[in-house]
Amino acid sequence: MVVPHHPAGARLARHRLADDLADLVPPTLLADLIAVLAELVGNSVRHARPLPGGVVRVAWRLRAAADGPRIQLRVTDGGAATGPRIRTAGQDAADGRGLHIVAGLATRWGVERDGMGQRVWAEFDPIPRLVAAN
Repeated sequence: MVVPHHPAGARLARHRLADDLADLVPPTLLADLIAVLAELVGNSVRHARPLPGGVVRVAWRLRAAADGPRIQLRVTDGGAATGPRIRTAGQDAADGRGLHIVAGLATRWGVERDGMGQRVWAEFDPIPRLVAAN
């Protein structure tokens, strides 16, 4: 999906993700996905250039697995002078914690760059299913 390179783009992406995956993943995983997607789109809007047309491309891929769904989120933008990196935020800092949230909730995350811009992705392994004790 394509959203505006504007703070409202994060809201649009969150709502669409929630609508698309609400019946497919556990609520706790969905909450983590929504939080991470909001951070990735928000970081794109705040720190990177838009793609042509003033937009950011947002995508997710759900793959079924025996132990539960595996999900990858991707946010593609026009890139920035420096790539995304985890920063050390001071105790009173108003920002600088977004990628800490991403790293804490996602199984892994990374950045891919090409001549058109950059893609920041986050992957989530399945939440282990609880097995009832006999």
